[in-house]
Amino acid sequence: MLARLGAVLGAVTVIAAPGAAHAAAQPVPEVMAALGDSISTGFNACGWYVSCTARSWSTGDSGQVSSHYARLTELSGTLQKHNLNFAVPGATSADLLGQMRKAVAGRADYVTILIGALDACTRTEEAMTPVATYRRRLDAALAELRGGVPGARVFFASIPDVRRLWQVGKGNALARTFWSAGRICQSLLAEPTSTRNADVQRRARVRARVVAYNRAAAAACAAYGPRCRTDQGAVFSYPFTLDHVSKWDYFHPNTAGQRVLAERTYDNGFTWLDPR
Repeated sequence: MLARLGAVLGAVTVIAAPGAAHAAAQPVPEVMAALGDSISTGFNACGWYVSCTARSWSTGDSGQVSSHYARLTELSGTLQKHNLNFAVPGATSADLLGQMRKAVAGRADYVTILIGALDACTRTEEAMTPVATYRRRLDAALAELRGGVPGARVFFASIPDVRRLWQVGKGNALARTFWSAGRICQSLLAEPTSTRNADVQRRARVRARVVAYNRAAAAACAAYGPRCRTDQGAVFSYPFTLDHVSKWDYFHPNTAGQRVLAERTYDNGFTWLDPR
């Protein structure tokens, strides 16, 4: 029942940018950049508590993931080796503007953004970023891109459903140990076996905040215009399992998880021209 509810909510989480359904195909970018947090750096996807950008769903070059970069270089060689990754483990929406400035300096004409998991995954529920603040930070970053690289394309990946992580991992003793020892996402993962109403409601509120962030990102994308796309909730609604997360922390996507992220986002993003 909860999985079905998650799928329904995921479907309405993100509003498509204007004209997305019938937009013309886009020329392949010459420079792309990934912005966001540890998910986009491939953290824990190939080593013990290290980033593995080669396995990033966005800019990675590993054949095990089939990232946006890997797929786009198959269409055009002009993108080859022009895959910038400015995502930083631990980043929140407060760091997005600084990352965007680096993308502008790099003249990126295609930017992927996945940010917000750590705005919700905080030490306490009260520490979560307000939705209005999150939206304001996204608007500021997009304004920076518009002013610096007019015509740049933007893709927003939806934030994963963090409550699903609790659902699939709460029965696993190792997962619970890592969540507790690492103080991981305590706003949601604290007291993982508790069925008390207070804990049930806390988890629901954290999930609702993620839903609100995804809606705010969609609205910011729509305001940016037809050169912006979202995945329309494809990542949020994906029914991932523990097979998709690192066994070193039971939180970050492993190689299989990064591969799913790449597939779900690419298939729900821009249509690209094939010059061949």
